[in-house]
Amino acid sequence: MQICPRLLLSLAPFLLASCSQIPFMQQTSAHATLEAKSDSQVAGDVDLIQQGTKVMLIARVSGLAPNSIHGFHIHEKGDCSAADGTSAGGHFNPDANQHASQATPNHHFGDLPNLTADNTGNVIYRATLEDASLSEGAHALIGHAIIIHRDADDYVSQPAGNAGPRIACGVIK
Repeated sequence: MQICPRLLLSLAPFLLASCSQIPFMQQTSAHATLEAKSDSQVAGDVDLIQQGTKVMLIARVSGLAPNSIHGFHIHEKGDCSAADGTSAGGHFNPDANQHASQATPNHHFGDLPNLTADNTGNVIYRATLEDASLSEGAHALIGHAIIIHRDADDYVSQPAGNAGPRIACGVIK
């Protein structure tokens, strides 16, 4: 039996659309390029990798003050257009929790451990987000922004940990 090429071409959009509904076709990785904000010199990349119900986050950052500590969060809006990063909105908080350390059971979903620069102002950072997804559900990360703040997050002050101005922003794509 020979299949007509025109028939295949006419069915292609329908076949591709139905493939997007297959679970094994879900997004397994994402990326954010960090841009300097608030007149900083910070730059970097963040890779996110789906691992079952967890997402591994790996960041490589440069341009920070040597041996400095910085708040690091996922924010609600995937918008880094403002010069000070405020267009990214507040912390990603789909569960309506208080701001707290990631080690605290009920915290903003976007609350991450602080990142610490080495003596040259660089960071290689790893964190795991439990019950996270890159593609679906209340904890889906695609389309949100990742923010680095000038100061350390104290994990106590509400609503955002008193971490100061936003010095880098990148949209998770």
